[in-house]
Amino acid sequence: MVADPRASMLLRRMSRLQTQRSTWESHWQELADYMRPRKADIVQTSRTPGKKRTEQIFDGTAVRAAEMLSASLSGMLTNMSTSWFSLRYRDEELQLDDEAREWLLSAENAMYTAFHRSNFQEQIQELYDDLVVFGTATMIIEPDEETNFRFSTRHIAEIYLAEDAHGRVNTVYRKFKMFAQAAVDEFGKENVTQRILETEKRDPYEQIEIVHVVLPRNDRDPVKVNSANKPFASFYLDAEDQQVLSESGYDEFPYVCPRWLKSSTELGYGRSCGMTALADTKVLNRMSEVNLRAAQKMTDPPLMVPDDGFMLPIRVVPGGLNFYRSGTRDRLEPLNIGSNTPVALNMEEQRRQAVRSAFYVEHLQLAAVPNETATAALARNENSMRLLGPVLGRIQSELLRPLLNRCWAIMSKQEAFPQPPESIQGAGDIEIEYVSPLARAQRKGDAQSMVQLMEFMQPLMSIDPSIADYLDMDGMAQHLIKTLSVPATVVHGEQAVLAKRDERAAQQAQQAEMAEAMQLAQAAGQAAPMVKAVDNAAMNLPPEEGGLPPEAIEAAVA
Repeated sequence: MVADPRASMLLRRMSRLQTQRSTWESHWQELADYMRPRKADIVQTSRTPGKKRTEQIFDGTAVRAAEMLSASLSGMLTNMSTSWFSLRYRDEELQLDDEAREWLLSAENAMYTAFHRSNFQEQIQELYDDLVVFGTATMIIEPDEETNFRFSTRHIAEIYLAEDAHGRVNTVYRKFKMFAQAAVDEFGKENVTQRILETEKRDPYEQIEIVHVVLPRNDRDPVKVNSANKPFASFYLDAEDQQVLSESGYDEFPYVCPRWLKSSTELGYGRSCGMTALADTKVLNRMSEVNLRAAQKMTDPPLMVPDDGFMLPIRVVPGGLNFYRSGTRDRLEPLNIGSNTPVALNMEEQRRQAVRSAFYVEHLQLAAVPNETATAALARNENSMRLLGPVLGRIQSELLRPLLNRCWAIMSKQEAFPQPPESIQGAGDIEIEYVSPLARAQRKGDAQSMVQLMEFMQPLMSIDPSIADYLDMDGMAQHLIKTLSVPATVVHGEQAVLAKRDERAAQQAQQAEMAEAMQLAQAAGQAAPMVKAVDNAAMNLPPEEGGLPPEAIEAAVA
């Protein structure tokens, strides 16, 4: 069979990426051996499924610390039991519109529902596990008819990465294996090679090697909207026969490839806190192995046994028998091995602490302080979370933002969102805001400064109320709501606020009118007796003394 030129070109490019990645593989293998044993098949690919992979681990501190960090990231960044993202308009006026906010809230709820239906929870946890140990993790996001989207975190051993000029991963080669029958079902009999068809007939469960390539399509026609002209090309290749099994495309890059730390001189892959802890982990495992043997010797020591005069090799294993020349002390006694257990255990604990520190365990496990108030405990917890702030920046740009943008695009194509009102169709771009506990902790410093400002201004305003003119209360309220990521369901929009203020002003005006009327009525009630008395007196006096004339008196009486 003649090789397909496109497949040959893509496989040559992958070969180049394989060469560039080879320097990382031995490093990843050591990390997996000591911290991720269930994925310890990067270089040692001969291991069969189900085989033990913990032979080199004598101390599980690094394994547990890595699991704690990854679980904490899941809880602090993408906790499915709480809100961890929200949608908002870039246009601030549109953000204050009640109708626009109501539709955006319904779209946000639709996304949360889709996440809960999908396999996001287990796959994102797998990604965090890879990220903290290997420094690089890869997940592909595909549409799904039942759950809107489907996530799949791929093994680091399968992935080959390339970056664009800005350091963003834009090319992924994935080399994996499939059952022959699964390949025929996936790509169709008319698209697979004759070798795959023959393999499927002979043994449907024989594994064949497949390569999936996603890379920018530079020669596309932007006017055409078919799959062959999408911004990103997708090829499935038969690696052995060098044939294209499937060609399609994506409107968005389907992979998310976060890196824990990234060096500007190292392209493609990142470094991790697992790499920082690797040296201490290896030393700790060696020390634990030695201490375990020392403990065995102490609990079951080798014995000194009299012999007939020959010298045999010394046996220092637990329970070993060593013969010594008889005649001096003819008795059995333990061999003094000279171990110093307290010193060894102290050094071992120092290494454990170094490993825990590399995985931020001291910030994740906060010891209780006696008689500490709930407010102080909360502040201490938030301070510890802020120490993880540098991690948030890269995870946000390389994981959360592309992941949510991809999911939004998939649901938009599926028309899974409610129909927007005509007033807001095409009215502005939507951006995603992160409201996870870690993100909120990062922003609370801004809110605290505003609270402190009010505390300092209060004495001044009590002396001179005009000082309050320096403060924009509406602006402060809106900024606090945004900073603290208060849910939109508990905050009124600008229109509702103005309506409430108009209603309050009308009520106050009505109350003022009623009070004024009551005052006038009260004043009139007090003046009536006086007027009556004056009138009576005027009627009884003669006109020359100020009394009323007779005709006026008659008119008044009438």
